[in-house]
Amino acid sequence: MIPLPLRTLAFAMAAGTGAGAIAAPSSTTLTLYRSDDAALYSAGDSGSVHAGYAVAREPRQLDLKSGTQDISLGGLPQYLDPEAMALSVEGDAAQVISQRLRLGQGQNAALGSLIGQPVEVLATSGQPLASGTLLRADDGLLVQDASGRTSLIREYAAVRAAGSFQTGASLQMRVDAKRAGKAQAILSYTTSGLGWRAAYVGTLAPGDGCRMQFESRASIANRSGRDWNNVQLTLIAGEPRITKPVSGPRPMAFSVQAKMADGAMPEQSTLADYRTYTLPGAVDLPDGSVSQVPLYATRTIECERTSLYENGGGWVPPQPMIGQDFVPGGDSTGIVSTLQFHAFDSLPAGYLRVLTADRNGTPQFIGEGRINDTPKGSDARITLGQAFDLRGNRERTAFHVDKNGRTLDEAFRITLTNAGDSPRTVTVREHPQRWRQWTLVSSSSKPSAQTTDTLEFKVTVPANGKATLDYAVRYQWTADENPQG
Repeated sequence: MIPLPLRTLAFAMAAGTGAGAIAAPSSTTLTLYRSDDAALYSAGDSGSVHAGYAVAREPRQLDLKSGTQDISLGGLPQYLDPEAMALSVEGDAAQVISQRLRLGQGQNAALGSLIGQPVEVLATSGQPLASGTLLRADDGLLVQDASGRTSLIREYAAVRAAGSFQTGASLQMRVDAKRAGKAQAILSYTTSGLGWRAAYVGTLAPGDGCRMQFESRASIANRSGRDWNNVQLTLIAGEPRITKPVSGPRPMAFSVQAKMADGAMPEQSTLADYRTYTLPGAVDLPDGSVSQVPLYATRTIECERTSLYENGGGWVPPQPMIGQDFVPGGDSTGIVSTLQFHAFDSLPAGYLRVLTADRNGTPQFIGEGRINDTPKGSDARITLGQAFDLRGNRERTAFHVDKNGRTLDEAFRITLTNAGDSPRTVTVREHPQRWRQWTLVSSSSKPSAQTTDTLEFKVTVPANGKATLDYAVRYQWTADENPQG
C-alpha cells in the first residue's frame, strides 16, 4: 500500500492518568550559569535560542508495571545535552536499561510525549481506527492493543489519550521495574536556552560630589522552548569552563515576569571557585521571557566621576623606539567621562546604566558600561561616553636623540578647551612608550599619580576657556639594548 499524506492532527485529551503516564513535577530546581549572549536578552521574531547553560533537577512520578517496559518523559526543553541526562528512581525501584532523546518539533513532539500511554486513534469520520499503547510516533503511529497485536496507522485525523501531552522534547527510556506501582524519581539534565547576568542601575545625586543610588538585579532569560513554573532557582556567578559549542536562531519577544516576596533577597554563598545566589522563593520563567529579581537591597554609595584625556596604553616595545616618526600613544582629541566606585559586596558581571536628573528633576540616561566580576572591596570603573563640551589636543614641542649618550628627550604640550559654562577638572593620563626606562624631567603641573608606565595630571579648565599642560621625559638605555629607529 502506498503511504498517504498525514492528515491534519487534532488532540482530544481526557482527565486521568494511564499506564506509563508521568505526573507533573511538583518542585523543580534550576541552577543557571551566567551568559552574556545578547540573543538571550533581546527581542526577536523567531523561536528558542541555543545559548546559555543550566542544570535542572525535576521530580517525576512513574506509574510502573513489573518487568521491562518503555516510558516517555515529556515536556522537556528544546536544547538538551543527551550525554548529561540521568534518571534516579527512589529506592532502586527500577533500573534504566537504555534511553533515547527525541527533540520537540511540531506535532511529532506532542505525539512523542504520548509514547507508552494508552491512546485511541480516530478516523476523519470520528470512528476509532485503533486503541492501545502508543509505541512509536514518527512515520505513522505504531499502536499495540491489549492482545499484543500491533497496528501501523499512517492516515488518521485525531489521537485521544487518557492523560496529558507536552510539546517539548521527550526522553524515551526502557526500564526494568522490580515491582508494579507508583515510584518517585528525579530527572537530572543540562540544557541551553537559559542564562542570567547582572543588571545595575545607578542614579546620581545632585550636587558637586558623587553619590548614587545603586540598584542591583539579576536578569534571567528563558529561551529554552518551555515554561518553568514554581521553580527553585540558584544563580552561579563566575566563569566555569563549558567546552561544547552552542549556536542557534534569534529569540522571540520577551516579557518581564517574576514572583517573589517583597523585600526578599537571594542567599549568597560559595561553590568551589564561584559564588552562588539562591532565590528565597519560587519563581515562574515563561518561555520567551526575561525576568528580573533583586540581588542586593538598593543603597546609596560613594562614587568618583572623571573627565579623562588619555593617550596610549601600557604597551612597551621590545627595544627602545628612537625614531622621530614614532609618536607614543598616537593623537586623540576626545575626552571621556568615567565613573568609579568601591564594591560594597561581590558584584557579578553585568551592565551598569547610569542616570542623572535634568533641570526639571527628571532622571535621564547618560551612559552604560560593563562591570566585570568584582570582588568585595575592589574598584569598578566604567566609561559613560564622550564629553560634549571638552576637547584635548597634544603636540610635540621638543625631540632630541643622543645615540652616544644613549638618551632621548621628548616634550609635549597638551591644550584642553572647555565650551561649557562651569569650570571642569580634566585628568590627563599619558603613557611614555618609547622604552621602559624613563624619567619625568619637567612639567608645568605636578603629577597626581606616576607609575612605571603612566603619568597622570589633574588640570582645571575654566568655563569657556582653555588650559595647557607641558611636560618632558628622558628615556635611557644600555649598550646591549639595541634601539630601533
